[in-house]
Amino acid sequence: MDKNENNGKIKFIPEPTLRRLPVYYQYLKKLHNEKRIEFISATQIGNDLNIIPIQVKKDIAITEITGKPKLGYNVRELIKRIEDFLGWNNVTDAFLVGVGNLGSALLSYNGFKEYGLNIIAGFDDDESKVGKEIGKKMVFHVNKLPDMIQRMGIKIGILTVPAPYAQEIADIMVKAGIRAIWNFTHVKLNVPKNVIIQHENLAASLVVLSKKLEILLKSDE
Repeated sequence: MDKNENNGKIKFIPEPTLRRLPVYYQYLKKLHNEKRIEFISATQIGNDLNIIPIQVKKDIAITEITGKPKLGYNVRELIKRIEDFLGWNNVTDAFLVGVGNLGSALLSYNGFKEYGLNIIAGFDDDESKVGKEIGKKMVFHVNKLPDMIQRMGIKIGILTVPAPYAQEIADIMVKAGIRAIWNFTHVKLNVPKNVIIQHENLAASLVVLSKKLEILLKSDE
């Protein structure tokens, strides 16, 4: 669960809700841009996204928006409320360490800015990569990482290094001031309790996908 401050009190937010809010956001943006719909109900959102409408209402209530009777939510206002709640209207800078195939792809992807993440530089110990730009982001030697984190006040680190180096780089990040790590390695990192870790295990996701496909194909037989 995550937490959000409201009138001096700490309000805990269920993680499933945090995962659904971006889904609502993308749906609403597309609806607004393509169909220019001004108002929408929780029932329509739920039906279109295959989510129980009462759950949609509970999720959206987190943003403290109020719908209008018989009309629903103002789409433009709801988009703004979700942006404000998730902090997407304030781009957060991040450093990425490990400029291999995956790291390079993440550096080159500009879509993160829409979600409030701005990867401003990459770091690696491969001299053939250091000093070059990938996706218009400069790659620095990893030795410069601690100083640059401290000088620039960076709080988010993205880890795409080979597994044997994951804990070492995570330790460097944390010591320098990183408070949240997006971990794309399969290593379970040991960090202080005041540091957030988000694990992205691509291999595990592939296993789940493959198993679901296997079940689906068997049901077709």
